[in-house]
Amino acid sequence: MLSFLVWLPVVGALVVAFAPRSLSKTLGLGVALATLVVAVVAAAQYDADGGRQLEEEVEWIGAFGVHYALGLDGLGLLMVLLTVLLVPLVLAAEWFKMDGFRGSQARTSTTESPGGGARAFVAWALALEGLSLAVFCATDVFLFYVVFEATLIPAYFLVGSFGREGRGGAALKFLMFQLAGGLILLASVIGLYVVSSQAGEPSYLLSDLERLDIGTETGRWLFFGFFIAFAIKVPLFPVHTWLADTTEEATPGTGVLLVCILDKIGTFGMLRFCLGIFPEASQWATPLVITLALISVVYGALLAIGQDDVFRLIGLTSLSHFGLITLGIFTMSTQGGTGSILYMVNHGLGTAALFLVAGYLYDRRGTSLISEMGGVEKVAPVLAGLFLVAGLATLGLPGLSPFVSEFMVLLAAFGYAWYVGAIAITAVVLAAIYVLWMYQRTMTGPTPVEAEDTKDLGLREIAAVAPLVAALVFFGFYPAPLTDASNPMVTDLLEHVGVEDEAPTVDPADVEQAQPETEGAH
Repeated sequence: MLSFLVWLPVVGALVVAFAPRSLSKTLGLGVALATLVVAVVAAAQYDADGGRQLEEEVEWIGAFGVHYALGLDGLGLLMVLLTVLLVPLVLAAEWFKMDGFRGSQARTSTTESPGGGARAFVAWALALEGLSLAVFCATDVFLFYVVFEATLIPAYFLVGSFGREGRGGAALKFLMFQLAGGLILLASVIGLYVVSSQAGEPSYLLSDLERLDIGTETGRWLFFGFFIAFAIKVPLFPVHTWLADTTEEATPGTGVLLVCILDKIGTFGMLRFCLGIFPEASQWATPLVITLALISVVYGALLAIGQDDVFRLIGLTSLSHFGLITLGIFTMSTQGGTGSILYMVNHGLGTAALFLVAGYLYDRRGTSLISEMGGVEKVAPVLAGLFLVAGLATLGLPGLSPFVSEFMVLLAAFGYAWYVGAIAITAVVLAAIYVLWMYQRTMTGPTPVEAEDTKDLGLREIAAVAPLVAALVFFGFYPAPLTDASNPMVTDLLEHVGVEDEAPTVDPADVEQAQPETEGAH
């Protein structure tokens, strides 16, 4: 089941790459929807009680203990479902724009390098989908590393081949940062081979490495190799500078694929590998990681407030949000861990909606500069309404799903230390500033003469965003499906790390004392 899920979009990408141009979009969307169906079938077979399920294991390179091993736990399942949902929505949102990725007329125009087009965009998007699914399903560290690095190939071409005038430089910067993290990760992957060989038979299976007794000093060095690579992927301060440049120069659809799928690999890896393989080192490094997370939270939000480019602003909001996700992970608590996993899902939904609607706005106004917009809500009320909903989700409005995850992470932060929570909660205030100010400057006020003929969204454009809005509302009022999938994984992980996460308790005497008062009130 999982092999079929992973390889379907990869093979589909190859088919699309050599298919007639006239069929490429339809064929690509069909493959993406088929992958969604397979993922839903796999999810239906998943037992909510937890543990790795749907496992596959075949020896790959026996001499080095490498296996082709796949499996899903609650975390992997949610990331898989997020991925297979977003890819077809991106293709639908970019449906007609993909044909227009040609020519360069201005700095703010969407352009494409020669030889690209809709066929290339769809093929690279499907390739990125398949490789990302492999990352979320891999239960062998060496296999994980291979697909972790392989995701850079389609990501680089999506940024470098499609986007604005500065896309080449942004793609190169993105690649250099990611390759640097990959080299550091490779050193730790080799280190795991050495350690496992010394303990007996070498193995890269996650189940074997989780039981491996790694020395304290060695474990801490290897932990940093994994953590640095994941911090770059997320990204966290101070290795974040590639993010805003990439989101500014890439197409909105590419921004969704990078920020809402690819970047999740970083926080996924922290949970799966940093805490799973190096529990002692993770606890030892917690003060440093929380410090970096808090800096990312505040610094990202402050930078976002000062941006004039809407896509750059969205990218920097993600720096702040990923700081909160990392903070939740390293509070080493059930609330923090579950809240972070929910945050990963909800951030993907909300930020994807914001990117896509901002892309619609960009197509109509011909600029991404906020200072050159205004008055859109008078001529395109549906566009303005969806932009507002996506923005309110970004700032964590109660009733929308990001509020649930953000609230859980903040509770965990205060539980860790009051001053950590006090710093983290500033993100709520800062988010309200950059979201509402962005909406005010783009949507309200007098409508410029050149914008009076701005068309509102069509049915196809609404259909591409509607599932995201529906999910934001549904999980905002009923997050149980997400918590049911993630709680068992978080509980097992904290037990493995050796953290005692005491649940809130109620004194029975207080309950008995309160009962007569309640009965009398009735």
